[in-house]
Amino acid sequence: MKQSFKYWILVLLPVISFGQKQIQETNPIYQPLIPASKVSLLKDVDVIFNTRMAFDNYFLDGSHTNSLFSMNQLRLEVKGKIHEKIFFRFRNRYTKTAETNTIDNVNRSVDMAYLTFDLDSQTKLSAGKMIGDWGGYELLMNPIEILSYNTINNYNENFLVGASLSYALDDHKNKFNFQLLNSRTKTFQDQYGTTAPPGITATETPLAAVGNWKGSFFEGKLETTYSYSHFIDADNAGRNFISLGNKYKNNKLVLYYDFQYSKEDLDQKCVVTNIIKSKYPYAAEKVSYVENWIRAEYMVRPKLNLLLTLMNDNAYWKGTSNSSENNLMVTTYGIIPTVEYSPFSDINIKFYAGYVAKRNNYSAYAQDNFGVKNGSTGQLSFGIIAPLLIL
Repeated sequence: MKQSFKYWILVLLPVISFGQKQIQETNPIYQPLIPASKVSLLKDVDVIFNTRMAFDNYFLDGSHTNSLFSMNQLRLEVKGKIHEKIFFRFRNRYTKTAETNTIDNVNRSVDMAYLTFDLDSQTKLSAGKMIGDWGGYELLMNPIEILSYNTINNYNENFLVGASLSYALDDHKNKFNFQLLNSRTKTFQDQYGTTAPPGITATETPLAAVGNWKGSFFEGKLETTYSYSHFIDADNAGRNFISLGNKYKNNKLVLYYDFQYSKEDLDQKCVVTNIIKSKYPYAAEKVSYVENWIRAEYMVRPKLNLLLTLMNDNAYWKGTSNSSENNLMVTTYGIIPTVEYSPFSDINIKFYAGYVAKRNNYSAYAQDNFGVKNGSTGQLSFGIIAPLLIL
C-alpha cells in the first residue's frame, strides 16, 4: 500500500508543478493605481477628514424637545502642491444637500475647489471656488471648531467662484488680497422669485469685489484681518460689508474679536424679511446688520482647554416708506461655554462638552407691527472633534 502511494506521488508531482507554473505565467503582475514615479507627489498632499459628531440635546424656551446622535460636520479636504508653483485645495461637505447651483454650476456641498499659482515669492493668483476673504476669525476657523455661527456668517454665502490676487510685503507681516467673485450662487430668479420687490430687477453683473488686509504685530502676538466688500445683487441694489477681525495670543490665552457691519439694499440674510413677511410679501429693502463676536480660549493644562464664545447681532430696517430712520427689529444674543479634552499627544482628537444658548429679543416696533415674540433656544452637546489627517 505504501509503495502504491509513493508511486502516485511521483507521477502527480511533475503534473502539479507544471500546473502551478502555468498559473503563475498566465497571471500578469498588475501595476499599482498610483505609479511609483508619481508617489513622490504625495509627500506634498494632505488628505483630511474634518469631523464633529455628538450626542445633542435640544431645548426651546427652556423646555427639552429632543435628544439624538448627530454627525454635525463631515468635510473631506484634499490639498497640497502638484507643482513647484501650483497649489490646489478641495473640500466637500457631506452634511449639506448636494444640489447644483444655478450660477456657477457647482454643488452647494463643495466649499472650495481652486488652484493657486505662485507668480513670485510675494504674489499669488488663485482661481476657482474659494472662501470669501471678508475678514473676521469666526469664518476663517475650521468649521468643526464652531458649534454655532453668529447671524451674518450663518446666513451669508461664504464660498463663491471667482479669482483672487494676493501680495505680501517683504517681511510677510502685512498681506493684501483682492478678490472678484460671484455675488451669489443662484440666479436672481431662483433666489428671490416672486419675493423680488417691485422695481428691483436682475443685474447683468452679479459680482462682488473684496479687499482684505492681514497684519501681524508684536512678534505675532496681535494679528488682524480687515476687509471691505461690495456686492451687486440687482440693478440699483447692492451690499456694503465691513469686517474687522482681531486676534491676541499670549502663552495659554487666545482672544478673538470680530466686528461686522452689513448694509443691504436687498435683504440677503432674510432675517428681517422673515419678520415682516406676515404683512409684506416681498424681500425687505434697506436693511443692515451690526454684530460682535468674541471667543476666548484658555489652556488650563496641556490636554485641557476652556472656551467661551459671546455673540450679538442687531438687525435694522428702514421700512417701506422713504423714512431715514432705522427701526431696530431684533437683537440676538448667544453664549457658548465649552470644555475640550485632548487625550492623545500624537493625534488631534478632542472630546468636548458645550452648550449653545441663543435668544432673540424683538423690538417693540417689531412686536407691535408684526406680532413676533421673544424666544430662546439651547443645545447641549457631548462629542468628538477630529480633523483626521489620513495622508
